[in-house]
Amino acid sequence: MVHAIRIHEYGGPEALRWDEVEVGDPGPGQVRLRQTAVGLNYIDTYHRSGLYKLPQLPAVIGTEGAGVVEAVGPDVTTLKVGDRVAYAPLIGAYAESRLAPADRLVPLPSWIEDRQAAAMMLQGMTAQFLIRSTYAVQPGDTILVQAAAGGVGLILCQWAKHLGATVIGTVSSDEKAELARANGCDHPIVYTRENFVNRVKDITDGQGVPVVYDGVGKTTFMDSLDCLRPRGFMVLFGAASGPVPPLDLQLLAAKGSLYVTRPTLFTYVAKRDDMMTSAADLFEVVHAGGVNINVRQTFPLRDAAEAHRALESRGTTGSTVLLP
Repeated sequence: MVHAIRIHEYGGPEALRWDEVEVGDPGPGQVRLRQTAVGLNYIDTYHRSGLYKLPQLPAVIGTEGAGVVEAVGPDVTTLKVGDRVAYAPLIGAYAESRLAPADRLVPLPSWIEDRQAAAMMLQGMTAQFLIRSTYAVQPGDTILVQAAAGGVGLILCQWAKHLGATVIGTVSSDEKAELARANGCDHPIVYTRENFVNRVKDITDGQGVPVVYDGVGKTTFMDSLDCLRPRGFMVLFGAASGPVPPLDLQLLAAKGSLYVTRPTLFTYVAKRDDMMTSAADLFEVVHAGGVNINVRQTFPLRDAAEAHRALESRGTTGSTVLLP
């Protein structure tokens, strides 16, 4: 028997329970992992609250982790006992040990340590598809990143800067502005005292930006549209402030023939080849020094409720890891 964080009903952080669970032997195509680090992501709060429904309850939440293979099932030839691996997105991460499909695990190079791996897979591969696929950032682009001091935001800022873009980012405080600036954000905007639409127009000489990456949602969406130049891309990849209400598509025409998309990592890495390509791209830019993955907070896994409270109250910056 091992311990895991489970929800028995949807709710606030208090719904997270430290339960004893049984992890059996791996079946065909599976391995059993001893987990060494688990990533904390905003999607975890969506699963906990019921914004994103789970197939059944009770359920172990969490979608990202790293660990060591301790047993392999029949027909598994790509991994062996002792291999270090990481994964995302794969529900069931908030556990000391778990079963996982071998074809959803990424072997880790020796230079990536476990906590770093648990902090980089979901957020890093999210940043990868956002700026390499959804809208491919080009040298000379000026882009807007909402919540630039968050986990995905800091990676987006660094990676876009590495690609030769000028980065504008919104943050909630002067402290977060300095953090964003240190991670590639050329123009941090403290939205609590500045109108970010006006500032974006000032920075771009009234033109607007070709793309907005918005993981905030309800409170920023409409203003984000006003930051775009004609035929610009509104990339909504999260809903930290709540889901965006239904949108009158005619508004997109009125604001300049805009594009809106709501992508998720699950779609972009559904095929193993795509997942491995995304992870390889991420590992390459990190190894080259274009992106630094800094774990800025850690919590014991059993204190996941405390970690959720900190995340939802904007009390965290960058990446947070839970330690089994």
